[in-house]
Parts: sequence; structure tokens; C-alpha cells
Amino acid sequence: MLHSATMLPASLLLFFMGTSIRLSETMSRDERNKLRNQVVEMFDHAYQNYMDHAYPADELMPLTCRGRVRGLEPSRGDIDDALGMFSLTLIDTLDTLALLNKTVEFEEAVKRVLKDVRLDNDIVVSVFETNIRVLGGLLGGHSMAIMLKESGQMLWYQNELLHMAKDLGLRLLPAFNTSSGLPYPRVNLRYGVRGPETRTGTETDTCTACAGTIILEFAALSRFTGDPTFEAHARRALDFLWEKRQRNSNLVGTTINIHSGEWVRRDSGVGAGIDSYYEYLMKAYVLLGDDQYLHRFNTHYASIMKYISQPPLLLDVHIHKPLLPARTWMDSLLAFFPGLQVLKGDIRPAIETHEMLYQVTKKHNFLPEAFTTDFRVHWAQHPLRPEFAESTYFLYKATRDPYYLEVGRTVLENLNRFARVPCGFAAMKDVRTGSHEDRMDSFFLAEMFKYLFLLFAEEEDLPFNVEDYIFTTEAHLLPLSLSTASNSQAPPVVNSMAGEELDDSNFEWTCPNTRLLFPDPAFPRNLREPIRSAVDKSCLRPTIHREPGMGRPPLRAQDFMANNPEHLELLRRMGVSLIHLKDGRVQLVQHATQAVSAVAAEDGMRFMQEMMELSSQQQKEQLPPRAVQIVSHPFFGRVVLTAGPAQFGMDLSKSSSGVRGFVTVAEPYNGCSELSNGEIVEGRIALLQRGQCMFAEKARHIQKAGAIGGIVIDDNEGSSSDTAPLFQMAGDGRSTDDVTLPLLFLFHKEGNILLEALKEYKEVEVLLSDKARDRGTDGAEEEDCSTEEKDHSCSSSSEPVDQSQVTTQEQTAEDSVVGQDSDQPVEGLGSYVPVDVGEEPAVDRDSGSQSVDSVMADWQEDLEAFKQMEKDEL
Repeated sequence: MLHSATMLPASLLLFFMGTSIRLSETMSRDERNKLRNQVVEMFDHAYQNYMDHAYPADELMPLTCRGRVRGLEPSRGDIDDALGMFSLTLIDTLDTLALLNKTVEFEEAVKRVLKDVRLDNDIVVSVFETNIRVLGGLLGGHSMAIMLKESGQMLWYQNELLHMAKDLGLRLLPAFNTSSGLPYPRVNLRYGVRGPETRTGTETDTCTACAGTIILEFAALSRFTGDPTFEAHARRALDFLWEKRQRNSNLVGTTINIHSGEWVRRDSGVGAGIDSYYEYLMKAYVLLGDDQYLHRFNTHYASIMKYISQPPLLLDVHIHKPLLPARTWMDSLLAFFPGLQVLKGDIRPAIETHEMLYQVTKKHNFLPEAFTTDFRVHWAQHPLRPEFAESTYFLYKATRDPYYLEVGRTVLENLNRFARVPCGFAAMKDVRTGSHEDRMDSFFLAEMFKYLFLLFAEEEDLPFNVEDYIFTTEAHLLPLSLSTASNSQAPPVVNSMAGEELDDSNFEWTCPNTRLLFPDPAFPRNLREPIRSAVDKSCLRPTIHREPGMGRPPLRAQDFMANNPEHLELLRRMGVSLIHLKDGRVQLVQHATQAVSAVAAEDGMRFMQEMMELSSQQQKEQLPPRAVQIVSHPFFGRVVLTAGPAQFGMDLSKSSSGVRGFVTVAEPYNGCSELSNGEIVEGRIALLQRGQCMFAEKARHIQKAGAIGGIVIDDNEGSSSDTAPLFQMAGDGRSTDDVTLPLLFLFHKEGNILLEALKEYKEVEVLLSDKARDRGTDGAEEEDCSTEEKDHSCSSSSEPVDQSQVTTQEQTAEDSVVGQDSDQPVEGLGSYVPVDVGEEPAVDRDSGSQSVDSVMADWQEDLEAFKQMEKDEL
């Protein structure tokens, strides 16, 4: 469930970096062999217990030492859809046996599958899980059997696993019989999709990954068998998802209606529900050589890095409002993403995100199923997922940094210490307490031991060259030679890129030679260091005594002014730097090794800690949005601009009528000195530009000139409440009791609407209030927000802040600003929200009317997006 909590943007996490850490020492060959053998021993423990206590059941229950048979155990809901009474774990493990040089066991397992497994059971299974685990397992097993046969072993093999794979593929095909080509999420293995009588065909929604993680297995099946049907269906599903992407953000949602193509959940990330869709676009290009897949992946990837990636975090956003976080936590499935970035060739963010995940792993022994942006447990389970080990292997392949061998050692040790039980390995029910759950999913054997074995093995330890294969999302091995397999029988596919020229820049670093990427072995280490101690801020620091007369006294967080050159110089001496973010805000980062002395580094640590505490304190004072309503001709209250509140001055929520007045531009526009047009500002609402001094200072200057209110307009061109979290203006660290007028903040886009209106109509009257008022009431009555047709201009009171979700304070380069995010959409967050207008008055439609029409058109789209966002929250 998404929690309604208010927090600062996680991109503003303050990173602490301790003293430099020496380069990882090269791990000896003997030590690597020892760890490789340990992986094999652990695999044997898991596999043999499955065979002894569970087979032919689908999975092992390691606490009770018996097999999990669907229908005989209490239902676990959707999780059980992976079980189809087809010896799931054995099929999923076939190519792992071959990779670990267990040729005898592999041959025996193949014979067992051919002899015992039935695929025509009257049972409803997940199309997605059956495809990646069972179909992928059969194809991976077939690939290994062919490889062994070519080397003179298993000469009896006559493509029997491939025949089973085609049988299964045909049983999955009925799920694709939809108008969109997106598959139903479930299918009956015996009866297909026939409606309620087969317990299928009634669903309307599927996840993006469920529909978009088919192409590797289905294309491999087509090219192995020469039947183009499977690849064509998988491609059609991918084409439909691509067409339904949000065209402005180029992101896809999490859940889609398989009939209409409408997005049901519009949150977008790289974790659960979407993850392997992106993976399969990239890998489909690698396996099949079709440039179109690469173009689509690179288009999505650019948007992921623009909106979702907040290094080292990866945070879900809304596809229509991609600068608005959709939730305040991350799920463990996104741990695959650094590995995919390695395949892409974008190593730097891969190293950073992986290091964050590693620090969370060390904090909790395993990656919790979900964790917050301040690295606390959100969902405490850990079902022995392999994605972190997968990324560790790929990063080692890319960097050859022995650090990642040590990471792998940590994974091994934690599995043995905390998950190992007499009958296998048990999932963690709660990583905080170490309690177990009676499950050992098939992917544990299919993936975890593959990646750990490959991490520690030398090339001569492997029975074949893994570079000749690509890993599916379940780590099954498909030969790259399939790219040259004949698909001439394939029906023509509609090219959704017809007339669209491929951008050559999309092909940069697609399949890099990783041996040439890192001539400097210190490079990965230098990227990891700033992240290392960010996860664990509770580490004790030794007390350092300041020598008499040494340096100037430390800068206190509450005194810091980002536009003060002296303060910036103090930060530099303490090893603290400012990083300007894409929306005009800044991020504070400390590199202790860049401080001028150990004492200065300690001062920097203290400053950063104070900044975090100050952030927490200010978070407690979060206020709901305010409204700037244009009430003069020709608007008559029809245009309402969402405004950010101030933590000082008049509290508009306690005013029944708000503050109404004509606006005028202050001179100087920044309001940072005594106004030269005070006689004009007197009795009016002053318009000010953000920047060059504190908000409270601006308020004092216009108040001294006799203004009745103030509106600060953002100087960051293009900023808008459409895409940015709402700002609220903080004080200057001193008492602001002397400020009695209201001060509101408008982003650049909304501010321009007001400035254009002033330019066109000379006299513009506005109402500053906590919510929009009905036209014609002069602010005397509040709008009724209880009706069914209530506007988004009605503001609800702010929820209490969950301090466990607070990460840090945000400050701009010029002003003290606190950003606000919430999992729940903030009512009134649209840029311009018309209230109930009834009959439209006559308006002069000349030059100034264009902006009004644009306002109305844009608002309609915003309103639809916000209605959907309200439905999206779980």
C-alpha cells in the first residue's frame, strides 16, 4: 500500500562521505576457488533437499521439509499462480545444473522432466511466470542439451525439451487472443481462455512487465522451431505497449487495461510491475538484432534517467507528472537495474545505485522487499531474490574491481548464516527479526546460484563460453546464434517507426567492451565513497578538539545563506559543495577528504547533521497549498493559480475572506532592498522575483512600503506546479514575528500568467486565500467542497508528517525553500483551476485572450490527469 506521507524530494538526500578507503585488494585465486566451491555446496544443499523432500511438487517448503502442492496448502493469492503442477523447480533449475558442471545430474533431470512432467493440467497459471520460468527453463535446458550433444555427450537427445516447450507455448497462445494483443494475465493449461467456467478471461488488467516480458522466450521458440507465430504475438504486445506510452514523458504505467489500452495505474518506475519490460527491450535487440527494440529502449532509458533516477535512488513517478514522486519507497526488484545499465554501458549510475543497495543489504542482512528513501524497512520480507547478486556479477564483469567479489562473499555469508535451514534455504519473513517463511522459490535455484557461481568462477571453470548466450529475466540461457536463425516465414509486422529516422546517438555505448572502460581501477571506488555512509548515519564519530586559534568557528545550519559568498567559502573549507539540480534547487554533498583539515571535515559533518535536523523541524510545519485567484475583468475568478505558502506572515487559512487587492511589480523586482516605488506599492499586492536574498527579507521590504501582500515568482524558467513539487517558503533563521502580511510563491509558468494579464489589462485584481472562492462572492463565502462536482481548487488540511519518511532539507541557491512531496495528490496542484463559472461573460478576444484559452485547455488535461492519479493511489 502507498502511504499518505509528506516528505522532501529524495533527490536532496545529503550524502556523507567518510575518510578515503584503500583500494580493494585483489582476491587470491585460492580464495575465489573456495567461494566458488561454497556456492556449489550451497546449491547442492538446496537442490538435493528439493529432490528428496518435494519432487515432483512445484516447490520445496524448507521449514516443514515437504513439497508445496497447489490446492493442498493454504492459498497465498497471486503468488500461487506460478505453480502449475509441472515440477516447477526442476524445470527452472535445468540450465543451472549444466552451468555448474553437473552434467550427470543435468542428464538425469532432463530424463525426469520428459518422464514425469505433464503440461495439460486443469489449472490456471500466470502467463508471465509460466513463460519466464517454465518455457524459459525448457528452452534453457534445450540449449544446454544441444551444447552437450555437440560435445559428444547426451547423444540420445532428440529435441524432446523443445517439443515440450512448443506444446507449452501453444497452451499459452490463447491468452493473446485480445483486441490489443496484450495477453490475459492467466490461462488454463488445459482449456485456454474460455471465461468463468475455466476461471479465465474475466480479467481486464495486466501489469506492463507481464505483457512485455515475452519476446525472448517466444522469439527463441519461433527460431528454434521455425514457427513464426510465437514471435509475432510477443512483438504485437510490445508494439501496443510502445504505442500507449505517455508521449510527453515517454514513460509507461504499471498496469494497463488489456482491452482498451488505458493505463489503470499511472505510476512508473523500474521495479515491480515494469522492470523486465525495459530489460526485454534491450535484450531483444541483443538477441534478435532489431534496431527498433534498441530505439525504444533508449527512448525509455533517457526518460528514466531524467525523471526516475535520482542517484543513487530510483523513485517511481507519475507518467503525466514525471517530476512528482509517486511513492516514498523502493522495492527490491529494482536491484536488477544496475546490471541492465552495465549492458547499456552506463556504468556510473550503475555503480552508485548498486552501492546504495549494498549498504542497505549490510544494514539489514538482506534487501527488504521494500525500503524507504531513508533506508528504513517498508516491507520486511525477503524471498531470497537474486537481482542484487545479478547486478553484482555484471558490475564485476564490467569493472573487474575485486570489491564486487567481496560483495558476493557478503551475500554468500548472509545466506548461510540467516537463511540456511536443514532442508534447504528459507525465505526471510522479517529481515529485522530474522524470522523465516516456509518457502524456497524456484528462482532461487534458477538465478541466485548461477550469478554467484559466475562471479567467483574462472573462465576455465565454465563448461562453455557464457558470452555466447544471453540471460533471460529468469537467468535462462539462450544462444546468441538465434539472431541468425531463419525467420523468413514470419508474417509482416507493422513498423510503428515508419518514416521515423533512428537517432544515431541512441546507439552509443550499446554493447561496450567493458575491458576498455576502466583503465583506472580507482574509478568505481571514487563513485562508491560518497554513498557509503549515507545509509548508516548513526555511526559514531570521534570527538576532535579544536586547537586554540585554529580556523574560524563552524557555520551553523540555521545561519546559512546560500547566496552569501563567505558562507560558500566556509562550506568549501569544510568539504561541502553545492550541486545545482535541474529544477533550480541545490543539493548539499560533503566530501570529507576535500576539507582543508580533519577539524574542518568534522565541522562539515556537524553542519550536515544540523541541516538534516533543521529539515525535520521544518517538515513538521508543512502547510497546504494556497490560491491566487484572478478576480478582475475578464477573468472574474475563473483562473486560480496554485501557490506555495510561507512559514511566516499572515496565515490565510485563518482568514475567512483572504486578502484582495491590485497587483503591481516591485522595484527593484527582487525586493532585496528598500523599494523605489513604495508610493505605488502601498495598499497593493507586490510582485517579486525569487532570488538574491531571503524570502523574509523581501517580505519586510514590501511591508515597509505599505503593501498588503506579496507574490514571489520563480526565476527558474519553465518551472511549473504541473511537474514540480509544491514549494513552501521558510524563514531566515531569525524571528519573523514582525512579518504580518501574506506572502505566496508562484512557479515561473503560473507567474507568467499573472504578469501577462498585468501587461494586457494594466489593472489586475487578485485574491490571496487558502482556497478558491466562488465567482461573485467577493471572497465572502467559501466554496462548497463537499459536492460531487467539487473543484481541485478546494484544499484539504495537511496530513501530519511521518518523520520516518523525512530525509533532509532542501535549500535553493538564493532562497531558503522547503520542497513538499506527498504520496497523495495535493488538491489544487494544477496550475490553473477554474471554479464553477456558470455562463461565460463576454470577453474581449483580442491579443490578450490567447493565454486564457490556453489556460482552459491545459487545465482540462491536468484535471483528467489528477483524477486518474487519485485512483492510482493504493
